[in-house]
Amino acid sequence: MTKQMHKPAPAFTKGWKQYLFKSLLGLLLIGGKTVAAQDRTLTLDEAIKLGLENSKTLKYSQSKIDRAVSQYNQAKDLALPTGSVSYMYSRAQIPANTLNLGPSSFSLPKSANANLGIVSIAEPIFAGGKFKYAKESTDLLVQVARLDVDNDKDQITYGIISAYYNLYKVLQNKKVVEQNIATVDQQIKQAQRFFEQGIVTKNDVLRFQLQRSDIELNGIELESNRKIINYNLDILLGLPETTQIQVDQVNTTDHPLLPLTNYLDSAYTNRQELKQSDLRTRVAETNIKNTRADRLPTLAATVGAYYVNTSLVPIPKTGNFITPITAGLALSWNFGSLWSNKNRESEARIERDQTVINKGIITDNLKNEVNQNYQNYLSALNRVNLLQTSITQATENNRLQESRYKSSIASATDRADAQTLLYQAQINLELAKADAGLAYYNLLKSTGKINK
Repeated sequence: MTKQMHKPAPAFTKGWKQYLFKSLLGLLLIGGKTVAAQDRTLTLDEAIKLGLENSKTLKYSQSKIDRAVSQYNQAKDLALPTGSVSYMYSRAQIPANTLNLGPSSFSLPKSANANLGIVSIAEPIFAGGKFKYAKESTDLLVQVARLDVDNDKDQITYGIISAYYNLYKVLQNKKVVEQNIATVDQQIKQAQRFFEQGIVTKNDVLRFQLQRSDIELNGIELESNRKIINYNLDILLGLPETTQIQVDQVNTTDHPLLPLTNYLDSAYTNRQELKQSDLRTRVAETNIKNTRADRLPTLAATVGAYYVNTSLVPIPKTGNFITPITAGLALSWNFGSLWSNKNRESEARIERDQTVINKGIITDNLKNEVNQNYQNYLSALNRVNLLQTSITQATENNRLQESRYKSSIASATDRADAQTLLYQAQINLELAKADAGLAYYNLLKSTGKINK
């Protein structure tokens, strides 16, 4: 009896182990799929936030601000007191140490030691305003660097929006493809029934099957484009490269169109390039003042302390050292700068004039850019309206051809052509809507308000 009770145990244990192994393997496979690819739905605002937070370009631009701030602090340091300390020991050997001066003579020791220590501090009092101008110039350059970051931020934001809309276009087109495949499948089934009833020929059935193959080819190309755009967007947003991004609904044509002058005025107020041009003009004017300051004298207060020890041992002993302390004013003037700085001042004025001219060039380019983007957005809206009309016409045509086909009045070719026209019109409308939305953001970017 005991033997009979223990006989099934090995088989039971083996079966349990196999079951446990298969269960663990299944969990690993499921977990592997989760790690390999994960879906994430993002709104446009979330995508922009992620992209800006993970942008290496913005981090590099921020380092430029840090450098400009460091240069500004260095300019402030120029007005601080300067100090120095030095110590020197020397020994003199004097072989001929007697000097005859007629009836009298003067003798020196055969050798002498000298320890000399100096501590000095100088505080600039007046330097022609050079410290002030250096601080002003570097402060303006810090502001220019900050505007560079804002400009880079606008460019990065538009790049994210563009990639987001491109993914949206592909996903919308894939939906259209799936809808049309489902519709064509119904047509194939219907044509197959008609063929079995002798109403249509085999060629009519093949015509619908060929139409389905064409749609499938388009779907394969769209999927390839989706993978490329999705991967690029993962990199741009700092997401894992296996993340499959799902796009939330976006606004395409809901933005009101204002008069062109409104967008131009906004660009004059908000574009970073114009603000930078004004700042560079101020930097150039400050450089002119700084160059003129070289003509002026400089004045500084000085304090010095000396330690003179004539013994061999540097440690002070009574009667072997003196410690004079001095204080005074130091005035200096390089009057040669009165005639040597003329060309430097001329060059500084030319640089200032160039910044003014460059602002005019930037303004003209800005006008052209805003107007072009305005016209592109207007054209995109008109295209959407026209394609919506085309959808209505193509839908009605498809309905009529479907009715005629069922009544054996129209051929399978006419029916398939009507279906293809509707399918193409649907794709064109989705593309046009996304292009209109992207054109609006491009217009916003040209006015400097894409992040406002």
